[in-house]
Parts: sequence; structure tokens; C-alpha cells
Amino acid sequence: ADQESLVGVFTAHPRGFGFVTVEGEPEDIFIPAPYTGGAFHKDVVKVKISRESHGEGKRREGVVVKVLERGTKTLVGTFMKSRSFGFVRPDDTHYGQDVFISKKDCDAAMNNDKVVVELLNYGTRDKKPEGRIVEIIGNTDDPSTDITAIVRAFGIPDTFSGEVMREARSIPDEVTIPKGENRTDFRNLLTVTIDGEDAKDLDDAITLSRQGDGYELGVHIADVSNYVKEGAPLDKEALERGTSVYLCDRVIPMLPRELSNGICSLNQGEDRLALSCLMKVSPDGQVTEHRIAETVIHVDRRMTYTAVNRILTEPEQYPELMKEYEVLVPMFQRMAELSALLRSCRQKRGAIEFEFPESKIVLDEEGTPVDIYPYESNTATRLIEDFMLLANETVAKEYCTREIPFVYRTHEKPDREKMEGALEFIRGLGIPVSKKGHDITPAEVQKILAGLDGTAKEPLVSRLLLRSMSRAVYSTECIGHFGLAAKYYCHFTSPIRRYPDL
Repeated sequence: ADQESLVGVFTAHPRGFGFVTVEGEPEDIFIPAPYTGGAFHKDVVKVKISRESHGEGKRREGVVVKVLERGTKTLVGTFMKSRSFGFVRPDDTHYGQDVFISKKDCDAAMNNDKVVVELLNYGTRDKKPEGRIVEIIGNTDDPSTDITAIVRAFGIPDTFSGEVMREARSIPDEVTIPKGENRTDFRNLLTVTIDGEDAKDLDDAITLSRQGDGYELGVHIADVSNYVKEGAPLDKEALERGTSVYLCDRVIPMLPRELSNGICSLNQGEDRLALSCLMKVSPDGQVTEHRIAETVIHVDRRMTYTAVNRILTEPEQYPELMKEYEVLVPMFQRMAELSALLRSCRQKRGAIEFEFPESKIVLDEEGTPVDIYPYESNTATRLIEDFMLLANETVAKEYCTREIPFVYRTHEKPDREKMEGALEFIRGLGIPVSKKGHDITPAEVQKILAGLDGTAKEPLVSRLLLRSMSRAVYSTECIGHFGLAAKYYCHFTSPIRRYPDL
């Protein structure tokens, strides 16, 4: 039967066959090795279906009739030298063939160098693709080479154009409040940032005071959009990047360091422009009043999670810390109270607490990994998490109820089949689960996890449940957040490193 042709993206397999993913279609099309039509990994191709899906697990098959657009322009791999030519073995195993490099295109590459190759032609079934070397990253034995190779392989731009840098450098590094701009002045409030030791892009600062038997919490977020104007070179570049990228030995920022570590970062002892969400929280943990304002703030202390955690959990062991920060200690104690209150409210409403320690990778001078340890959450990291969640919910609710166009962070209910499969497995482990997959509530997931807390099965079951969840996405629809059991949720707290927040 003459089938209409479909357009999709080709994923190659080193053994020669491949798959084509068509947007909006649930299932890939299998392309047997003889019918890949010279398609390369990531190419946009036109496919004809040669065989409809049939029976158990047999997917549709097709033939690539035309390559419409090449998806791979450059490759990262290891250079091998022979007398009169060289070739590059790609790092990414989707590329099954070595790339031939003629002598004139080898640049100064040495045997075993990690290189970036620009493809000159894509070869055929029996002829290798050809390319020329455009960058020599370094020798494969040199530890820092690996990370640079990853950066290149994912096409992450790690330099800024002259145009973007000129704009970044033209922004003054001192805060001036524009004439006629009505900024609320919060410079007199006791203000802190709490971050990891090595963080340099500080997005959020906190103020907190007691109000009668409740609290007034201020979450102050760097006002990045004051400096990054819509449509300007900085904005276009940030949109292109989407986020900052954190690697174990470096950060590739979304905005040049002049901004991300400078005027946009809430650095200690400096006046900074912020967008502030001020919330009155009642003794039962509810936000009774709030306001969102353009402000100017002044951070009194840049704190680390480690120091705050010690002050709150082991004060008697760290008298010198208690002395150094004695002005701030009462505020940290209030923070811990409020944080516990907010957390218990979230638990009551059924939010899911997944406890996965992040991994911290320690490198030596040369860049060789020497240790990997779990970066456990502690009282201090939880404070910040709780306050950010509250601010994000409060802001989302405001814009959703006022029906103002906005970017939300949404998390859908889990996929029915995936969840049912996970629950079957969990029942098989002898763990009681009352709900069926499609009725599952965050509270039920929380209950399963709570019942396993500290047992040997916990890591397995919590990972399994996490994998059965949907993924959280940015969206203009306010459909709420399943995992947090929140009706309204957005993410506005990281504008230096996430473009949607900006």
C-alpha cells in the first residue's frame, strides 16, 4: 500500500539500524540497517512506512527516503594517526563509523588527542564519513579534557560573543535607582543569603521577623530583568542557553559573569535591586497576606549551609560560630521554627518528600576526581527550600487568580500504566498499597515512603516511584504540582540561572 511519508528525527544504533521519532506519535518507527538511506544520528528525515505494527511488541518499520536536514555538524572523539592520514573514533556510540581525516585536515592533532571534528561529508554504507579537525581539546590522559569534551559534545556554548560582552560590560556595577522608579527600600532589614560554599551566583536573600504570634517572611529575588532587556543581545543569548550548566569543576553561566557573579548576584555588603515577595504567615502556617514589590535590598551576611546548619543543630560544639554570628542567631532560630511549621503543613496536605542525596564530586589540583560523597540535605538547605516553595506558590496563586499571563512550573498526575506497574511491584515486595495506579494521590505515595523510612527497601522503592512520576515542566497553564500537592506553583526564584524564571 502506498503510505504517506512522515518526517521525524533519526536515532542511529551502532549496529547499523535506527529509529525515527515523529513528533506527536507515541511510537518510534524501526529502520532496518539496509534502509537507513545514509541517515546520520540526529538527522531530520523523511520516512515511508514499510510495515505497520503487528502483534506483541513489534513496532512499525520504515525506509528512510530522504535526509532533509543534517542534525550533526560536529563530533567529539579520539584522534588516531597513521602515516598519511588520520581518523577519529567518536565518543558517542550512536556514531558507529570512524571519521576519516585527510593529512591536510589533521591540524596539529597528535595520537590520542581528544578533538572536535567538523563533518565534510557523511559517507555511505561502505565509505567512511570525512571531516576536518576544528579544535584540539587536549590529550585523553589529561583529566580536564573529559569535561571539555562533554561540553563540546552537547554543543554547550562556553564563550560569549563580543556583542553580548559589550552589553554586559556597559552595565554599571553599582546600583543606581532610576529616577521616578518607585522601589520599596528594604536596605535597613536584617538580610542574609544562605548558599553552598562555592556558589557565586546568589539569586535569593531572606528576611524574617516575628509579627505577633506569626511571622513576616521576605524572599528577595535578584531583579535580573532590570538589566537584561527583552530582545537585547544578552536576552537572546540567555534564551538560546536556557539555563546555566553546572559541571563538577566549572559553571557555564547563562549570563556573563559580570552579571551573574556581579550586579545580579545578591552579594554581601552591596545594594542590590530585587523582586520581593513578602508574606505574613499565621501560627498555623498559612499565608494570610502578601505583597510582591520591586525593592532595593542590602545583604548583611553571606552565609553557608554548613555554618547555618552547625548554628542550628550543634551550637554547643561551635562556640566561635555562635560568637561570630550572634546578631543573626535569633533570626536563624526563627527560620528553623517557621521552616518546621511550613514543612508539617506540606506533609499534612500530602506533598511527597523524596530524599535523594545529591552527589558532590571532589577534584584535586589536576582535575582528577578523588572523592564522591553524598551532599545530604540538612536543616539549613531545608530552610531555603521551604521558603522558596512558599514564595513560588504565593506568586503563582496571585497571577493565576488574577488571570495574568504567566509561566508556571507544573507537574501532572503520573501516567496510569507506569504507576500501576510500579505499585504491582511494590505490592509484590509485601508493602500494602490501597490505591490503584490512576487514583494515586501524592499523600498515598508519601505514605508508602514513610512506611519504608530507613529500611533497606527504601532507596529502591523511592527511585521506582520517582521514575513512575511525570516530569515537572514550565508551562503557561496553571495546572498545579502533583508532587508538592500544590494547586498553584511557579518557579521565579532562580532568574540568574534559569531563563523561564527570568
